[in-house]
Amino acid sequence: MTVKITKDRVPDLLRAIRDLTSKEVLVGIPAENAGREDSPINNAEIGYLQETGSPSQNIPARPFLVPGVEAARPKIEKALRNGANGALRGVSGAADAALEAAGLIAVPSVRKVMNSNVGPPLSPKTIYNRRHRKNKQKNMRENTLVDTTDLINHVTHVVRKKSER
Repeated sequence: MTVKITKDRVPDLLRAIRDLTSKEVLVGIPAENAGREDSPINNAEIGYLQETGSPSQNIPARPFLVPGVEAARPKIEKALRNGANGALRGVSGAADAALEAAGLIAVPSVRKVMNSNVGPPLSPKTIYNRRHRKNKQKNMRENTLVDTTDLINHVTHVVRKKSER
């Protein structure tokens, strides 16, 4: 007589699905710890203004966040697919690792876009101010969003439960 032992893995599968759907990765500039000493508004607000623009302040949109994440999308999707497969096979922590990997892929891509020629061109007034400020940068750039490293260094990612808002 043959004895067959079957293990019920349905609870593990349900736990993996819950792990995959209960968390998210956010890429951007969190308002916490985004303060600046040289500006009345913080880096999160500056990033938002750059991303969306402000017609009332004559600031055109110069998107960097969404294009940066979109540029990394194929690599992000691969990391998330690998994490989902691992989670469904019962690999502990696979979902969290995949979300963390997605963030680690997206952040440098966003920073790369910030360092590129994000259009429209900067205003002559902005360029003049960059050229003539007291603490003049050695490598002052006139064609990117990056003036100092303050804004770009605040781009990061966070993995959290979806209900945390």
